[in-house]
Amino acid sequence: MAAKLLIFLFFTFPFLLQFHFSAGQNPVRAAYWAAGSEYPVSSINSTLFTHLFCAFADLDPQTNRVTVASANQARFSSFTSTVQSRNPNVKTLLSIGGGSSPPAAFASMASQASSRKSFIDSSISLARSYNFHGLDLDWEYPSTATEMTNLGSLLTEWRTALNNESTVTGKPRLLLSAAFFRNSDYYTLLYPITAIRNSLDWINVMAYDFYGPGWSNVTGPPAALYNPGTQVSGDYGIRSWIRSGIPASKLVLGFPFYGYAWTLLNANNNGLFAPASGAAITPGGDLGYGQIRAFIGQNGPSEVYNATVVSNYCFKNTTWIGYDDTQSIKAKVSYAKQNALLGYFAWHVGADDNWTLSRTASQTWGA
Repeated sequence: MAAKLLIFLFFTFPFLLQFHFSAGQNPVRAAYWAAGSEYPVSSINSTLFTHLFCAFADLDPQTNRVTVASANQARFSSFTSTVQSRNPNVKTLLSIGGGSSPPAAFASMASQASSRKSFIDSSISLARSYNFHGLDLDWEYPSTATEMTNLGSLLTEWRTALNNESTVTGKPRLLLSAAFFRNSDYYTLLYPITAIRNSLDWINVMAYDFYGPGWSNVTGPPAALYNPGTQVSGDYGIRSWIRSGIPASKLVLGFPFYGYAWTLLNANNNGLFAPASGAAITPGGDLGYGQIRAFIGQNGPSEVYNATVVSNYCFKNTTWIGYDDTQSIKAKVSYAKQNALLGYFAWHVGADDNWTLSRTASQTWGA
């Protein structure tokens, strides 16, 4: 009778069954720590997170093995023990790749079973030797249909290897996540949905870098949750993943602890999508949240929260900065909860301002 009831529920109300399974998973309240930021690992307030990502390990294009630069080995090897000294329950994942890693190296590695095996075996060995609880892939981005297919093979084989290693050693299976593009397709190239659904514990959806002075000649919300009339928003991306077949309970919404500064063409035209002539303040216009708050404190710009797109911005003379402040973070975390997502993550902890955004996110989730 119970089996018949489950079958009836599955076909009649599939969302109920999805909720049943997602309710058993631990929520993800996460952030990345970036070695390049030089922010001390010992300063991370790990009590505000359930998971922390150590970024980034590298892919050796000659051997197809996962490596850690010599300058990072001490920090990476002690990362877990350091963050657990303040929060013994926090889980750590070693993230591999990143935006500055050559995508061709990942494409080459994933193209052959033997090179995939070298990558997978070395990742597991490294994670175990450094006492990480899991592994995270950040391949930005597979750019052909063949590369997407090979990504699927990599994930499937990686999950099998993790299961086998756990069985042989008796240790808990390492977690496996990946940071993917905001949508389930990368400019019409569909991600390997079945392999992703069956292999990953969750997806980190990179719902940011929508607008920036390096690629948009107008101001814009760098990480809009909504963007009426366009497909460039976090909400559209999340819904595209769900439509593709990934359950909401495997999706983790990403948001930035940084923003972008533009130079306005006209100081009097200072709203969203105002014409701009490039970056302001820094060569690329990128500013950590702490830097943005310092600019606000020193210059007294006008500050605006736009609830329609869920983004903050400020402006003074011809300097215009788009970013997420506490209002945006609250709205995004509430969105994640209301849509039964697994959680949220931020890039990156070193850019926060005295844990203002991290604490806002954690309190909004209700930790």
